[in-house]
Amino acid sequence: MPGNTNNKAEKQVNYRVTLSYDGTNYSGFQIQENALAIQEVLESCLQKLFGHPLRITAAGRTDAGTHAKEQVINFFAAPLIPPARLPLAMNGILPWDIVVTGAGMDKESFDARRDASGKFYSYTIDNGKYPDVFWRRFAWHVYDSLEIQPMREAAAFLVGEHDFQAFQAAGSAMENTVRRIDRLTMEREGRFIRFEVEGNGFLYKMIRNIVGTLVEVGCSRKRPGEMKDILKSRDRRAAGITAPARGLCLEEVFY
Repeated sequence: MPGNTNNKAEKQVNYRVTLSYDGTNYSGFQIQENALAIQEVLESCLQKLFGHPLRITAAGRTDAGTHAKEQVINFFAAPLIPPARLPLAMNGILPWDIVVTGAGMDKESFDARRDASGKFYSYTIDNGKYPDVFWRRFAWHVYDSLEIQPMREAAAFLVGEHDFQAFQAAGSAMENTVRRIDRLTMEREGRFIRFEVEGNGFLYKMIRNIVGTLVEVGCSRKRPGEMKDILKSRDRRAAGITAPARGLCLEEVFY
């Protein structure tokens, strides 16, 4: 069975854990050299609880500075800690900006990444005249007044299955760039504009590049109809700027 244990004969179970985090102070989810990642913090916590190194699998590898309300991980370990007690045990060790919200045991074949059928992300823009200091970690401040209707018209071209290579980060090695967006909406609430995006998967920085392009439409720097041409171009240079990571949040993973 997958996983690591000091006692090879001891039966392991597949723990499934949900958590939230403020990604501001981390280099992203995945472990990296010379930078602190959320995976490293979680695995260090689990090593203290279970007494030996453990490797976790996550539903998504969020970027540096990106947040999550419902990230899902799984790992194999001996059933030393009942799932009902695991959140409290982990939260007693984890820093304040990472919080475990639930835990259970799943079937042996469950894999948090491979079994995910889709994800739901939000992106928040602060469109006030001056930045709201209390949202500085969670929203991108855009000074120019944004027009929602042209942005919605542009977004409509992205719904469905398309080749999103034009919205993939430059230099990415991903060969299959076809993805499906099931929903892409935006609503204004006072000074804030909230984008919601659901799909079966997303390329590296794809959502941030889409938001940056839609902002250019909202500022009248691009026309809504150009979105169709950008998709067809498959050229990152044709799309808009990359929105900052701080406005992006993984809201939910679908299985």
